[in-house]
Amino acid sequence: MDKIPCVVNDYPGFIANRILMPMINEAIISLQEGVASVESIDTIMKLGMAHPMGPLQLADFIGLDVCLAILKVLYEGFGNPKYAPAGMLVNMVASGNLGIKSGEGFYNYKNGSKELVVSDKFR
Repeated sequence: MDKIPCVVNDYPGFIANRILMPMINEAIISLQEGVASVESIDTIMKLGMAHPMGPLQLADFIGLDVCLAILKVLYEGFGNPKYAPAGMLVNMVASGNLGIKSGEGFYNYKNGSKELVVSDKFR
């Protein structure tokens, strides 16, 4: 199977989600506040942190509705404001922009191209 097990203690929330979702959420908050553009946020994380894709592109791949659902579970479960979903995420999901599965999220996937094209909403 070629899997490598990792031992973690028994705590609420999957460890990967507890680490990944606040990072994605903060990327969305940074975009929402005008700190940086979609391209800049993703490029900084790819080049500066050696991630294979940026957090906004990753959120599109996961599904913005899935990211929102995970953040809601973590926020309600822990009551910690670090898990409170970004308003922009809530609004995007409410308007049907779910990422790849809907054809648009932070990037536009409707043209079928493998080239990343930032959604017109963020240009």
